[in-house]
Amino acid sequence: MARLIHLNGPPGIGKSTLAAVYVDRHPGALHLDIDGLHRLVGGWEDEETDTWPVVWELGRAMVAAHLRGGRDVVLPHFFGQVEEVESFEGFVREHGADFVEVVLLDDRAVAVERFNHRARGSVDPWVRHHFRLIGVNGGSVVLEGMYDRLLEVVRMRPGAVVVRSVVGEVQETYGLVVAALGETVS
Repeated sequence: MARLIHLNGPPGIGKSTLAAVYVDRHPGALHLDIDGLHRLVGGWEDEETDTWPVVWELGRAMVAAHLRGGRDVVLPHFFGQVEEVESFEGFVREHGADFVEVVLLDDRAVAVERFNHRARGSVDPWVRHHFRLIGVNGGSVVLEGMYDRLLEVVRMRPGAVVVRSVVGEVQETYGLVVAALGETVS
């Protein structure tokens, strides 16, 4: 049975990196990078233009098509409200697929620093844009709030598997994710 593997976690924790490793080692699996998809929609940098609804509509269509084809989807995306997770889980189950939830965590202060470190050294317009938005809205306080909301989601979702994501240990963290999925490292 096809499944959607949701990699949840605070910004900068390694969700997209691990999703890329996973699909590289699982031919046919889709790395649904919503942030990357968002950049394909004109106006994404304009804060007055709400492009998120069309992005999620496109993302859901991609998920549905891929799952119908019997292939796995990896969704590396922060959901900080249990309703967001439940909504996406319902959508996946409506398409006859399993929903697997893996939450990547590090210590709160380290998670905040990981986001800041990645953003400070990045030339990627998407990363820089979000670093600026978080900065003008409260910086570390915003990131700490996101982290705390994620912990509440984990508390309310006992089926979610928590995996410790350690800075610089991509292969080790990948091994933990794969083990959480009941697979062996390839």
